[in-house]
Amino acid sequence: MRCGQEGLELTGYLMEKPDSIEFSKGLLYWKRKESQVAMRLRKRALRDTLIIVIYEIIYCFRGGILLMFQDNKIWIGKSGDEKVYIYPKMANRHGMIAGATGTGKTITLKVLAESFSDCGVPVFLADVKGDLAGMCKPGVVSESLQKRIDGMGLSEEGFQFRSYPTTYWDVYGEKGLPLRTTISEMGPLLLSRIMGLNEVQTDILTIIFKIADDEGLLLLDTKDLRSLLQYISENAKDYAQQYGNMSKQSLGAIIRALIALEAEGGETFFAEPALNISDWMCTDCNGKGVIQVLDCQKLINSPTMYSTFLLWMLSELFEVLPEAGDREKPKMVFFFDEAHLLFDSASKTLLDKIEQVVKLIRSKGVGIYFITQNPRDIPDGVLGQLGNKIQHALHAYTPSEQKAAKAAAQSFRENPEFDTFETLTQLGIGEALISVLDEEGIPTVVKKCSILPPQSQMGALEDEVRKAQITDHLLYTKYTQYIDRESAYEILEKRVVAEDEEERKAAEAAEAEKQRLKEEAEAEKLRLKEEAAQEKLRQKEAAALEKQRMKEEEAAKKAEEKKLAARDKQIKSAARSVASSAGGTIGRELGNQLGKSIGGSFGKKLGGNVGASLGRGILSTLFKK
Repeated sequence: MRCGQEGLELTGYLMEKPDSIEFSKGLLYWKRKESQVAMRLRKRALRDTLIIVIYEIIYCFRGGILLMFQDNKIWIGKSGDEKVYIYPKMANRHGMIAGATGTGKTITLKVLAESFSDCGVPVFLADVKGDLAGMCKPGVVSESLQKRIDGMGLSEEGFQFRSYPTTYWDVYGEKGLPLRTTISEMGPLLLSRIMGLNEVQTDILTIIFKIADDEGLLLLDTKDLRSLLQYISENAKDYAQQYGNMSKQSLGAIIRALIALEAEGGETFFAEPALNISDWMCTDCNGKGVIQVLDCQKLINSPTMYSTFLLWMLSELFEVLPEAGDREKPKMVFFFDEAHLLFDSASKTLLDKIEQVVKLIRSKGVGIYFITQNPRDIPDGVLGQLGNKIQHALHAYTPSEQKAAKAAAQSFRENPEFDTFETLTQLGIGEALISVLDEEGIPTVVKKCSILPPQSQMGALEDEVRKAQITDHLLYTKYTQYIDRESAYEILEKRVVAEDEEERKAAEAAEAEKQRLKEEAEAEKLRLKEEAAQEKLRQKEAAALEKQRMKEEEAAKKAEEKKLAARDKQIKSAARSVASSAGGTIGRELGNQLGKSIGGSFGKKLGGNVGASLGRGILSTLFKK
């Protein structure tokens, strides 16, 4: 099959300048440089495929052999003339790179990352000092580096500087694609560690997450959690019966810790779009594993946040990835630099979780490599899970340092050719004691090795190059566009508005009811007043009538009495007249008889007159009474 004029043009270009093309970008890079040819190639998919094959063949012939990945093994160093390998099948049994400051741990990390990438395994690493960012560019030879290359006989092996497919991330979005997660995905245990909460506050935060789940409230960013905390604080009594008492003091302490977290950048990295782990599980067009570099130069200033964020990524890998069983090579390798920060001040619950993740994530096809100064920085429960060990020099100047160095030396399978402890304390820069798991999973005898030099650029990356790497990336648009969908903050805001509206309506109804009752009371008061006035008027009228009646009765009585008195007077007058007449008659008769007996006819006349007068006087007196 003929490749046509376009293929010949590309072949000629590659033969002239193969080193100027980054193998990690493959044909995509060439298409940008040779746009006119690329326009014609896009119309011929079959020819494109053929040209890619030609490109790879030429690359290999011009020295692009995958140096560190040989015979399905990862070459990491040399012990004398013997090559020392890590077996990809055992790479997910985890590992450790340890050693004092300045002994070459970063170089070893870089070599391993490049090796796994050559093996087709995606890699994640944390760039704490900014000296790992140059992996997107080929390395540059120096006098010391050339001496090392010649001394290890790497030129005969086809050693060549090259770049690696690299994606840059930054939780602050300053030196990489924004690496975000949500409050819900972080979970209460890890979030409480970032916020520095005590045990009681952690329990309450766990309840807060439970309430959010029960009520369907998405906790995506810090304002979601803050609004939920404030809402529960204001309505604590309503939640107490179902979820238990949550004191306002504890809720207030959590809110203050959350505000402090926001001040440290929490509003930036707790947001959407959240990281999709599947975006890390990829290779480039040439089958190299993409290296995900998290810039931690700023994040490391908050050690707890740094370690917790990396632990969250491990947990996310553990939860998202399916069971993989035993694989020929890992799905991904995770390098955890400054690993001691992960375990410092960690609660027993968190340590148990870390140990569980390390133990079980192997079955998901993920290998974890801890980088620290001393193996004793790693708890025994985790250290026992690390099968591939690379130990750089340890200082042993003080008794405690000697004890730590002896413990590190005793953790290796002894090599009868040298004393492990003495060798460990005398290793030079770039040298290390290495013991890995062989194909049967058995630790190899410890060997003193020289670590291979990296093929990509060492040191920091120029800002312009970094910016271009970020903005040209296929994921740039996906992760740089901030999303703020409806979540707990908006839902609670609506709920509060609705509750305020209900309270307003209830207050208005209560006010209306109060007004109605007031009006009814006033009406009743007026009615009672009117009734009282009417009653008073009625009573007054009744009293007047009664008075009039009594007056009339009194008048009638008086008239009757007057009438009776007149009648009595008449009767008495008649009686007196009769009595007088009778008394006179009787007195006269008696006087006549008495006077006659005494004085004869004169006495009779006189006695009669006197007796009549006495009789009338006596009866008249009697009838007056």
